[in-house]
Amino acid sequence: MRRLHLSKKEKKIFGVCGGIGETYDIDPTLIRLALVFLCLASGIIPLLVTYIIAWVIVPKRPSE
Repeated sequence: MRRLHLSKKEKKIFGVCGGIGETYDIDPTLIRLALVFLCLASGIIPLLVTYIIAWVIVPKRPSE
């Protein structure tokens, strides 16, 4: 079972988008573009708050 985690190597700000991309085998750049599009479409504050909450609750990737 794959578990969501913060990425260490695909990290731009906090590693949330990189972790989502690694977990679901999607290019993290596509996740980031979708995040920017949703941010512009829905307003910056709600998505920014969601991103920060994800950064706080998603665990870091365990050492391999």
